[in-house]
Amino acid sequence: MTKPYAITLDVGSSLANLTGSWRTQRPVYVDRLPPCNATCPAGENIQQWLFHAEEGNYEAAWRVLVADNPLAATMGRVCYHPCEKACNRGELDESVGINAVERFLGDEANRQGWQFDPVEQDTGRRILVVGSGPAGVSAAYHLRRMGHAVVICEAEDSAGGMMRYGIPQYRLPRDTLDADIRRIVDMGVELRLGERVDDVDALMRDQGFDACFLGVGSQIGKRAYIPAGDARHITDAVSVLHQMESTQRPLLGRRVVVYGGGNTAVDVARTARRLGAEESIIVYRRTREKMPAHAHEVEEALEEGVKLKWLSTIAEADGDTITVEKMALDENGFPQPTGELETMPADSVVLALGQDVDLDLLSGIDGMQIDGGAVVVDPVQMTTRPGIFAGGDMVGGEKTVTVAIGHGKKAARAIDAWLRGETYHAPPKHEQATYDRLNTWYYSDAPKTIRPVLDIIRRQSTFDEVVGSLDEANALYEARRCMSCGNCFECDTCYGVCPDNAVNKLGPGKRFSFNYDYCKGCGLCVAECPCGAIRMEHEPD
Repeated sequence: MTKPYAITLDVGSSLANLTGSWRTQRPVYVDRLPPCNATCPAGENIQQWLFHAEEGNYEAAWRVLVADNPLAATMGRVCYHPCEKACNRGELDESVGINAVERFLGDEANRQGWQFDPVEQDTGRRILVVGSGPAGVSAAYHLRRMGHAVVICEAEDSAGGMMRYGIPQYRLPRDTLDADIRRIVDMGVELRLGERVDDVDALMRDQGFDACFLGVGSQIGKRAYIPAGDARHITDAVSVLHQMESTQRPLLGRRVVVYGGGNTAVDVARTARRLGAEESIIVYRRTREKMPAHAHEVEEALEEGVKLKWLSTIAEADGDTITVEKMALDENGFPQPTGELETMPADSVVLALGQDVDLDLLSGIDGMQIDGGAVVVDPVQMTTRPGIFAGGDMVGGEKTVTVAIGHGKKAARAIDAWLRGETYHAPPKHEQATYDRLNTWYYSDAPKTIRPVLDIIRRQSTFDEVVGSLDEANALYEARRCMSCGNCFECDTCYGVCPDNAVNKLGPGKRFSFNYDYCKGCGLCVAECPCGAIRMEHEPD
């Protein structure tokens, strides 16, 4: 029997000539930068670890998270989550509870005993880290991952810096902080407690360190002149919070006045209530709207019975009373004294007017430049003394745990490059995935999960943790609220809506490609993509 002829049609070639003349633009798959990633001071790949979390692969999610930030359980409690303020979902209903999922993953790691990957190869280089606060432990972690030997010198008897000595236990339980830091030490980082560094140069020279990272926190409370007949009852917020870590807790009395309007002022006022103060009053010279403390912390303080006295300043302290002068806003909105005075009872006055860094350890370093109480650093955190880097509170700017962690990571990368005779350059970032690029019809209404909160009575009398964790069901639900802004999550929408069958599925995890022999450039895929991961580009010449 004669076999039929095999007929081959060069369909692709003919269609390419045909559709090419029709198209003026073609669709292209892109990766855009999610706003959560863009605004995270620690540089976390938030969208990626949320992707793993919503699949229920919590360990994979945690490992993506800690590639940038080793303190997941701690940060899930103390970070002020600017990522959530930037979250595009906030324009649809409510932002994704990123911080709550981060906390769940960190707690799960501690429950399951997950450890960091072992260091495969040592470089033979030794790095000194001064301070075991967030900047210091972050730098130590990333440097150790790169194979360097790291020694942390900490003047206090316990590690954690201002995370331990500046954040109350009702916000950050110490067993959580200890577990996060212990995991870093278990990588092979040497932690020397109770070892104050007074001469950086001498220590580096005598013990053979190749580079140094300085991460000393703001542990000196700022003072203000207040006429006082008896100054024994005037103290500062840093001292009060630090003393809370000792066996001898501060004696503040039944009536405590806190002078200031930041988060530290709120922390001390809430601490005073838990220590038994019947009255804990914050005196602040401006209005509540101008108060630098975060709104949710102010609300929690009010719920616990803390009182707030706006537009007021302390004029004098005498014995067991203080004199407060009322302020009034001028035409430019600035508070001005009125001469109207009020006397209030006060067993103690706590000054919460900001903190400074003790820079005495830098006095013997030639070439170290300091400006306005902050160490001068370049874009990669190196000081004016080559080989010495700094981050966190020491370098000025925003003083938060998350910012400090980001400084430590950036400095570690810069130190590693410097040791190789190179300069670290951060990779370029993709364009940002803005809300107007999304098609939110794909996403159903899903209100944000509210984290559980301790009852008021226990909040007023104990240091038990106030805000609780999500359970697995709620954490999974919250992770699934992520809209994957700017990055394909293989929803098949482009594949389904293309009228020309020009979209090729490449398999799970491999996304899609366009067959331009078939594509007519209608742009329907761009219009319908839920996450804005496709754009139209002009045809190449």
